[in-house]
Amino acid sequence: MSDFAFTFCDADLVARPDGTLWWPRKRLLCVSDLHLGKSERIARRGGTLLPPYETRETLWRLEAAIAATDPACVVCLGDSFDDLTAADNVSDDARKTLTRLQAGRDWIWIEGNHDAGPVDIGGTHRGEVVLDRITFRHITDQATRGEISGHYHPKAGPTGLPQRACFLLDKVKLILPAFGAYTGGLSVRDPDLSGLMESAGVAILTGKKAVAVPISACLKR
Repeated sequence: MSDFAFTFCDADLVARPDGTLWWPRKRLLCVSDLHLGKSERIARRGGTLLPPYETRETLWRLEAAIAATDPACVVCLGDSFDDLTAADNVSDDARKTLTRLQAGRDWIWIEGNHDAGPVDIGGTHRGEVVLDRITFRHITDQATRGEISGHYHPKAGPTGLPQRACFLLDKVKLILPAFGAYTGGLSVRDPDLSGLMESAGVAILTGKKAVAVPISACLKR
């Protein structure tokens, strides 16, 4: 099996190799940091021109994850759009795809720092959501125990091997990898990220197979 199953705050969860989180009992699929419209936002602000295909690729990958799990609920953990203008400028094809993916299921947009406000694309818009004492929000609050968040786009890997997008997991926090095609990542060795997790935590690497390695093994240089 390519998934990695684990228990977090009494919930049996599954980290999938594509970077999505699956909660079988609730039929809930969670994904973070889609950053739809990133290439459009960069071009609009005079930055480097990137091929304008990341929204299409990200939605294809999301569609595949939904087809594989058939969730009753999808939770998007913030920064789903690269900014509010990108949300307004999303193509008709992308809107149609999102409408089709939302049909027949609950869809929750958690507000992020890039998209801190509602967008006119279906679903429910929330600052955070609590399910079975687990809080879903965009940016971790270190005072919270039992929290699933995103924002940091973590990546990790054992010393000497390439780093990959990853989940970060300890007893009280779970940080998801970024799902968007042009999102990049922040190394677990970065000071902004390395101090957030307990030393006994694990990094669950994405790729062909979800593989858990100790965070401590990824901090060695």
